Amino acid sequence: MRQQKTSLLLISSLLCAFTVNAQEQPKAEDLVGKNYLGIHGMRMNTDDDRLAPNDVDYIDHANGYGIEFGHRLSEYSELRLSYTHLNLSRTGWAPSTPSGKNIAANYLYFPTKQNFYVMGGASVIDVIDSDLSANVGAGYRHYVSDRSAVYFEGNGHYQFDNKYTDLSAQIGFVYFFGDTAKKARPATPVQPAPVVAKPLDSDNDGVIDSKDQCKTTPMTDKVDSRGCTVFTEENDELRLHVNFDNSKAVVKAEYLDNIRTAADFMKKYPHTSLTIVGHTSSQGAAAFNKKLSQQRADAIVAVLTHDFGINASRLTAKGMGEEQLLNSANNAAAHAENRRIEAKVSVKNKVAIKR
Repeated sequence: MRQQKTSLLLISSLLCAFTVNAQEQPKAEDLVGKNYLGIHGMRMNTDDDRLAPNDVDYIDHANGYGIEFGHRLSEYSELRLSYTHLNLSRTGWAPSTPSGKNIAANYLYFPTKQNFYVMGGASVIDVIDSDLSANVGAGYRHYVSDRSAVYFEGNGHYQFDNKYTDLSAQIGFVYFFGDTAKKARPATPVQPAPVVAKPLDSDNDGVIDSKDQCKTTPMTDKVDSRGCTVFTEENDELRLHVNFDNSKAVVKAEYLDNIRTAADFMKKYPHTSLTIVGHTSSQGAAAFNKKLSQQRADAIVAVLTHDFGINASRLTAKGMGEEQLLNSANNAAAHAENRRIEAKVSVKNKVAIKR
């Protein structure tokens, strides 16, 4: 029977394919996600029952060529769509070469992930009439580079409507295109270096605890070799100057802000005390001026204690009269300049040096 001849041809083709050594075999994992295009030639041996209407001539076989598109789903599987144009060989009383076609969708399974595969799918074989058929087969793919391969395969086709059984042998060439991300090789584990315990430094000042004599210094402070804060001295000074009207000891409102500043200074440094010294101009009797200067000093003390809450024990009032003139000239401007009180105090502060 013709089916037997075609079977022998198919088996011979596959045996030849298995004898070829793959020189450019790509890894299956590198093909996953790639598509391919291909061309092929086909030899189909049709069922003897495909008789013409006069029952005298019949379709003997078909030769064809076609194209295909495939996609690698996984390391083990592919999907493939193909179209084959068939030239039919008709024998009998009126031989002719009508044409047909085969449109197929197949699933390919690679059990070893390499060259050999089995396949199954469905196709529409148009030989005189279009018939839906199922097919199963096997093949072998030989890679000629990491992107291209030739293959040989054979299939059996069963058509449901007319119960025809056809056999086909196919040889083709495919080319893979597109890139896929290769699996990253597992990183070589790096042995961690032995951990060497660092000397403890509780306050992070750069001096280890075993040598630190001040173990709670702020991290913002500069420290010495003992781990203690390094200080510098800064002077903070208060100067208070208030002028008065002629022969008056009334504190004018325009000077209240100055007096408030003096009060704030004393609150900032509660250990300080302040001496307020009163003065007058050279006008008038010396005894009167002495008394007036004392009243002016007392007036400032009263404002500090009553208005700003400074304890009177920290304040001293002293009248100097006209003994310490700022301006010895005998004119209105000089007299106004001399009608005053003065107070001065300075404080030395230890200030931490910052890093």
